[in-house]
Amino acid sequence: MTTPSLAAFARTRRGTGPGLLLAHGAGGGIEANYGPIMEGLTARHTVVGVDYPGAGATPKAQGPLDIDELADQLVAAADAEGLGTFAVSGYSLGGAVAIRLATRHPERVSSLVLSAAFSHADTRTVLVSSIWQHLFETGPHAVLAEYLNLMTLSEPALNSLTPAQVDASAEQLATALPSGTGDQLDLVRRIDVRRDLAGIEVPTLVVVTTADPLISPALQRELAATIPTAETAELPTGHLPFIEDPQGWLKLISDFLART
Repeated sequence: MTTPSLAAFARTRRGTGPGLLLAHGAGGGIEANYGPIMEGLTARHTVVGVDYPGAGATPKAQGPLDIDELADQLVAAADAEGLGTFAVSGYSLGGAVAIRLATRHPERVSSLVLSAAFSHADTRTVLVSSIWQHLFETGPHAVLAEYLNLMTLSEPALNSLTPAQVDASAEQLATALPSGTGDQLDLVRRIDVRRDLAGIEVPTLVVVTTADPLISPALQRELAATIPTAETAELPTGHLPFIEDPQGWLKLISDFLART
C-alpha cells in the first residue's frame, strides 16, 4: 500500500476548546460531510479532521486504503495540532474509522459519536457500494449522481423535490465526486470492526438515521447493540443528516458531548 504522508493529508483545524476529531464518509470529505454543522461544532471544540486519500486536497493513494492507516493519520493530525485527548465523531465509513481509532488508541479517546455508521458491510451494503463504484469508474457520472440521490435521500426529502430540481442536483453532484471515491468504496466492502466493539469503554452515541436507504437502520442498530457503552438516538433522515436536518444532527452531537 502506498498512501500519502501526513504532510500530504489535507487537514482541517478550527475552533477552541476540548478536542474533537472528525472522520468522514466514503465519497465525501470533512467539508462535504461536516461543513453544514462546522460552526456549531467549533463554538465549543477544537475540531480537527483529515480528508482521506482522493478526497478534498489529499492526493489519491496508489494502492488499497487501510483502515488502521486512516485511524493513525487522524491521530497524527491531532498530535500535530497539540491535542492530547479528544472525542471522535465518525460519519458512515468514518464510524468504522472512529471505532478502530478508539481500539488502537484507547488512552486518547474520551467519547465516540457514530452517525449513519456500520461495523461491517452486509450483503445489501456490498451490492449498493459495488454499483456505486462501477458507475463511478465507468461513467457517466450524471447517472451515478441520480443513483446517489435515490440511495441517500429519505423518501420524503426526495419527493419534496421536483424532477427539475433532482436533475439540477445531479448535475452539480456529478462534477464534485472525489477522485478517491472508488478506493473508499473498496474499503467499505472490506470493513469489519465487529471484534473491536466489545472492547469500547468510553461513552458512545450511535445516531441512527431511521429513513436511510443506503445504510440500513437495522445495521446501524446492530452496531449500537454490540457496544457495551452505547446509547442510541434516532434522526428521521436519509443518509445525509447534514443535508436533511443539520441542526437536529448538531444538537444530538453537541448535547451528548456536553454531557460526556
